[in-house]
Amino acid sequence: MTAARTLSPIVKGSERNLVEMLLGRATDENGAAALYKSSAGWTEVSWAQVLEQVKSLSAAMVAWGVGPGDRVAVFASTCLQWVVTDLAISASRAVSIPIYASNTPDEVRYILQNSGSMLVFVDHDQADGRQQGRLSRLRARLGECPDVRQVVAFEGPVQGPREVALAAFLEQGRGEAAGAFEARAQALQPDDLCHFIYTSGTTGDPKGVMLTHANWTNESKAIGQMALMIHGASVMLFLPLAHSFAQATKAAWVGQGFKLVFAESIDTLVANLGETKPTILPAVPRVFEKVFSAVQSNAMTAPGLKGRLARWAFALFDEYVEAKKANRPYHSLSWTLARRLVFSKIQAGVTQRLGGQMKILISGGAPLSVKIGYFFELLGLEVLEGYGLTETSAGATINRPGKARIGTVGSAFPGCEVKIADDGEVLIRGPIVMKGYHRNEAATAEVLEADGWFHSGDIGVIDPDGNLRITDRKKDIIVTAGGKNVAPQNLENQLKGFPLISSAMVYGDQRPYLTVLICVAEDNARRLLADQGVTVGPYSALASRPEIRQAVQAVLDRLNADQPPYNTLKKFSLMDHDFTQESGDLTPTLKVKRKHCTAKYQATLDAMYDGQKLD
Repeated sequence: MTAARTLSPIVKGSERNLVEMLLGRATDENGAAALYKSSAGWTEVSWAQVLEQVKSLSAAMVAWGVGPGDRVAVFASTCLQWVVTDLAISASRAVSIPIYASNTPDEVRYILQNSGSMLVFVDHDQADGRQQGRLSRLRARLGECPDVRQVVAFEGPVQGPREVALAAFLEQGRGEAAGAFEARAQALQPDDLCHFIYTSGTTGDPKGVMLTHANWTNESKAIGQMALMIHGASVMLFLPLAHSFAQATKAAWVGQGFKLVFAESIDTLVANLGETKPTILPAVPRVFEKVFSAVQSNAMTAPGLKGRLARWAFALFDEYVEAKKANRPYHSLSWTLARRLVFSKIQAGVTQRLGGQMKILISGGAPLSVKIGYFFELLGLEVLEGYGLTETSAGATINRPGKARIGTVGSAFPGCEVKIADDGEVLIRGPIVMKGYHRNEAATAEVLEADGWFHSGDIGVIDPDGNLRITDRKKDIIVTAGGKNVAPQNLENQLKGFPLISSAMVYGDQRPYLTVLICVAEDNARRLLADQGVTVGPYSALASRPEIRQAVQAVLDRLNADQPPYNTLKKFSLMDHDFTQESGDLTPTLKVKRKHCTAKYQATLDAMYDGQKLD
């Protein structure tokens, strides 16, 4: 007879994986772990309830046949069930494969095939914008994914032998032996794989980034040490859990024990903020850009004296930003009046829209415009911009609370090293760096040195205080026909600081001058035309109006006035649609797919060079 295994108690702070962290958290905490909106309204869930759900689903997976190292995919929008499933996959000693809720059937097929996923969890089959429901998108390519043996639907009807409802799937795990869950948690080693997170594919096929349990426990502990998201906070989560930024938030949640508030969707984010009053909002820059654009446009287009005051105040704000960037003081009676008469009212309105309790905005996933950073600072909201990649378990550097240096992405995480290579590339080393790319040893060797230094592909500088500033992507740098190096992201971010501009893609590699594709912000463009007595139909008609072209030219003139000649945008083309994920022009994290857009709109780009094509 084999003696029963005795489990050693887990000492607080010694947890080697997120499952052990969850066990400790459920033992120590009596408060709410999460808040989500159900048919009955906003519903709180305790840590003990989260643990019980994770245990039940993990037991079902093991009973079904999931074992150590097996791959299990999740194709769903951000919700509590997604997080429970993710943790249950880890508790089954399997590898979680997150899939963006917006992915197309072909993208889903690629990830399932590349990862070798045997089991797929999907939320439902409701239409997502102009896309089919996720279950329909999965079904469209399921025949090409022979490794997938079972599809489990969180909700809604299922069909065929390969599909099963979550409630029925859970029945398989009933009666699991006591202590089995805890034994699996302790068997998980720090170097065991936790996720393959697929890059968003801005420059080609996505790569499966292999992240370990140690990557996430170190990320979680570093976030706690820097007091970014701490016990007692309330953090709103709407980011896709297929993105490492959201996964880092989830890891910090389990490690630090704050309350995680699940937004219903990106479309309801503002309403949900008002209803739940969180204190911290992690978001991508596009969210902050939209807030700034809406506030500025609404204020400046107000009728009468109110609008004139706003236009005067925002002109002074532009001067204020330039002074701050140059580290010069900016004081005047006019600026004091502008803050009192205009920005104090804007501050009150924005504070209310964010729920009234917001303390920290965390920006990551893409560069944040300096102008927008100073705008939120002016309103008394601290924007902590960070930097990292999927390959570094999300954050590698960040500005610290109370010490934010706008225009930088802060200093290295505890336990992490950052240096600049001779060619300006940012290199990162530490316990948050990935194990490698799944089934792609050549790509791994290209970016990961034997001594642990990861080549980020980003260009940057480190200031005397140790703060990193990212200047561009190494592969995105434009070299004009005149041999000048241009960082397109810098220009694009400045353009998005104007309320009329929604998206932009600067172009000009091997060309005699720079050009740009521009998408206008539809609501603001319509308001501009309405002020001139013009009403138009669809977006395409809006973008073709001469008044809009004239206004965009005025924006470029303002931008160009502060640029050296080689860095000016000589010509632009207005797109007849906004860049979106559905059009294939943006990644799920709302970054422009530069390579894709260049190929897709090559004729438009060539036309700005009198039709001349590159050899």
